[in-house]
Amino acid sequence: MGKIANRFAKRILLQTLFWLGVWFYFMYFFSYSSNNKDYAFWFSICLMPVTMITTYLVTSYLIPKYLVVKKYGLFALYLIYTLIISSYAIMLSIFGCFIILSEVDMDNVPPLSRNFWFVLALVYLVVGAVSAVRIMQLGYRSLNKAQALEKDMLQRELYVKDQELSYLKKQIHPHFLFNSLNTIYSLSVRRMENTPEVILKLSNLLDYLLYQASKPLTSLESEIAHLKDYVDLEKVRFRDTLVVDVDYHAPKTPISLPPMLLLPLVENAFKHGVMKDDRLQIKMSCNMQGDELRFQVTNTAEVPTTTSEGGIGLSNLRKRLELLYPKRHGLETSYNEGVYTAELHIDDPQNTSNEEV
Repeated sequence: MGKIANRFAKRILLQTLFWLGVWFYFMYFFSYSSNNKDYAFWFSICLMPVTMITTYLVTSYLIPKYLVVKKYGLFALYLIYTLIISSYAIMLSIFGCFIILSEVDMDNVPPLSRNFWFVLALVYLVVGAVSAVRIMQLGYRSLNKAQALEKDMLQRELYVKDQELSYLKKQIHPHFLFNSLNTIYSLSVRRMENTPEVILKLSNLLDYLLYQASKPLTSLESEIAHLKDYVDLEKVRFRDTLVVDVDYHAPKTPISLPPMLLLPLVENAFKHGVMKDDRLQIKMSCNMQGDELRFQVTNTAEVPTTTSEGGIGLSNLRKRLELLYPKRHGLETSYNEGVYTAELHIDDPQNTSNEEV
């Protein structure tokens, strides 16, 4: 309550000082080339109500209600009405002061106060100056509101993106766990001796999912290392029927990217891969070409159907890529003579559009 009172008192003080300045401004011109200072004094006072009413009417009513909201026709109409009425009031002030102050003696009237057009221009100069300041003030406020609204919308959009990314990552975790548990289940059914070793590898991968995957970025080296762990996990399940070729060229400078970005492509190769000549053949290659990351996975497969191509893994991956690298990525899949290929390329993978949750 105290702040509001102080602000109101400050505003009244500033306006009082301003109108005192306008009065001195009138006094200076009307007393020019005249020795009748008393007439200039009282004539300036008589003009003040007309000047103040016209100024406040234009700046506090016409400009905010019509000009700012782009009702230009009504603004022009009411402005013309205001100018006509104020001109009439100024004329009455001139004649009233002439009759009362000079006792109808033209020699006692300062020259400039007798010139109707000069008095009119002097008053409207004040009205125009204050109106210009008011228009700039309202424009500045509108700009600030627009910027604040734009900032708020951007923050909301980023929040939605963060929530969507978090949701997609949470979908990937159970998807990966489901595939891995199927592997362990098949081993336990066959009572394989290496089941504990597979569980240990799964434990390492889950540690990666629970801790490193919660970070916005991880190193490309770490991502590839865990891909190899996943491949080792699958090798236990497929045994001698799996042939995997990994071609990875480590970049000269460390590269970071969001975790769990490459795993869905590898998972997809195992999920939809089929045996050819009693072998499931999978090839992976990863390299940097300048600032562009290229990752390719191929696997032996049957002709993909509309429903079999992709699944949850690739669908989530496409959504994550669109959120993280809008217009800076590409994910193409193709099938040719029994080989299914998925190729991902990302321009500047370290620079994501927003951080993941």
